[in-house]
Amino acid sequence: MTKEFFIFGAGYSGRALARELVAEADGIGGTTRSLANAGRLERAGITPHAFIGGEALPSGIADVLSRTTHLVVSIAPDAAGDPVLAAARATVAGAMPALKWIGYLSTVGVYGDHGGAWVDEASACAPVSQRSKQRVAAEGAWLELGEQTGIPVAVLRLSGIYGPGRNALANLADGKARRIVKPGQVFNRIHVDDIAGAAAHLARRREGGIFNVTDDAPAPPQDVVAYAARLMGVEPPLEVAFEDAGLSAMGRSFYGECKRVANARLKATGYRMRHPDYRAALDAMWADESWRAEDS
Repeated sequence: MTKEFFIFGAGYSGRALARELVAEADGIGGTTRSLANAGRLERAGITPHAFIGGEALPSGIADVLSRTTHLVVSIAPDAAGDPVLAAARATVAGAMPALKWIGYLSTVGVYGDHGGAWVDEASACAPVSQRSKQRVAAEGAWLELGEQTGIPVAVLRLSGIYGPGRNALANLADGKARRIVKPGQVFNRIHVDDIAGAAAHLARRREGGIFNVTDDAPAPPQDVVAYAARLMGVEPPLEVAFEDAGLSAMGRSFYGECKRVANARLKATGYRMRHPDYRAALDAMWADESWRAEDS
């Protein structure tokens, strides 16, 4: 079967997915807000297209979508709603005859604060931030579109993303690492390779439904920095109390939610985590030096 992928929002995660798929795909298209980024997409195996949202879908994208078999959406909604749906709902619903699967990259932020308790895909969504409330609405809209069209839609709820160039090792090297301590606070994380691996796995199987794409080890953020410092053989930065950290409003909002996110549903499909926890990931990135920068 021909496999033509299209990624709305070919950013950090989208480019990783393209590198995962390039050997098996007959073509991969993807969008960027500016074609100044075209070279970066092309190095990841993506044919670039400009897309900034709006009500009209560029004709070049509409033409590619008419042949697309697997659609991935990695653009965040805003106050006006989901920009991809705004521009492409009619196209997805009636002008994509080859379409077999849709993947929507969301966030575990939709669960809100659960006081450190475990959550899974059946847990209530009680988003705190406006951006997470917008995500809940966008998830629902994509799932509804899937029901209307009979196309399986997989919603991938991602934890805190890290990987090449975006990790505690890189932050330490750049002098930007901080050990902010809020008692009882834990976060899950997900290496970008596992986002790519999980999305490709679900696409191949044409799985629909909601999946937490997250690691096995929710942990305090200061522990991650301390572990990275041990790997590098340097002194970790001093701990700073959350109240004294001077975080931005957005930074504080992340600390306003505490939960442990389970990934059993994803594993039940046969996917096995490449980086099951931050220690394994940092060990691997330190050994092969992939912590320094993204491949493309």
